[in-house]
Amino acid sequence: MTRVLDVARIQLVNWPVLLAYPLGLLAVLPLLGWGIDVSNGEGAFGAHEIYLLPALWGVVAPAHLQSMTQVFPFALGLGVTRRTFAAATALVVVGQALLVGLVMVVLDVVERSTGGWGREARIFGPAVLGQHGPFALWFVYSGPLVAVSAIGVLAGVVFQRWRQTGIYLGLAGAAALLAGIKLLASQRSWWPAIGDFLGGQPSFALYTAYPLVFALALGATAWLVLRRATA
Repeated sequence: MTRVLDVARIQLVNWPVLLAYPLGLLAVLPLLGWGIDVSNGEGAFGAHEIYLLPALWGVVAPAHLQSMTQVFPFALGLGVTRRTFAAATALVVVGQALLVGLVMVVLDVVERSTGGWGREARIFGPAVLGQHGPFALWFVYSGPLVAVSAIGVLAGVVFQRWRQTGIYLGLAGAAALLAGIKLLASQRSWWPAIGDFLGGQPSFALYTAYPLVFALALGATAWLVLRRATA
């Protein structure tokens, strides 16, 4: 375990990308929301929601891609095993998600306390997330962050193993898979059933349980590729 923590600290050398950028983005989201309201000509009153949280995913995923393409070769040069590096990566991913998720809970409390930043705006607590206490909301925020981090890790491992060719083939394969699923669902008229199923799921499952299952599947795939990746 000590060795895993040591390797995790090596990854945290990249702390601006892993922590400063996501936390900095969270800090400016209320200001971005105000700018959107001004540009839309929306008045100061009237409850409304501004969907900015997905922007955070675009900051989190590349951070872990960089860890796999830059820190992984360096760690191998220090004699770190792939298993230890993988365990350290999982620790960093979960720790980052929990820390950022906790800050989001605090910002949600501030948002509620200030009446939606003084203009009834909902940025950190849109209705789609459901109604949760602070502890459950912490995991609702953290689950999607773990999932997108897993995407970044897998992309980084694929790049490290097969370079640009692997990324291009991976993107093409993912696009083909999604297109095939869409075509099959359309031909079989499954979309209403899919919508009913998702609509009937509790928000905690949609934003915590399912993302974690998704992340575990991607993490297992990344480990299979990482075993063959070289510096």
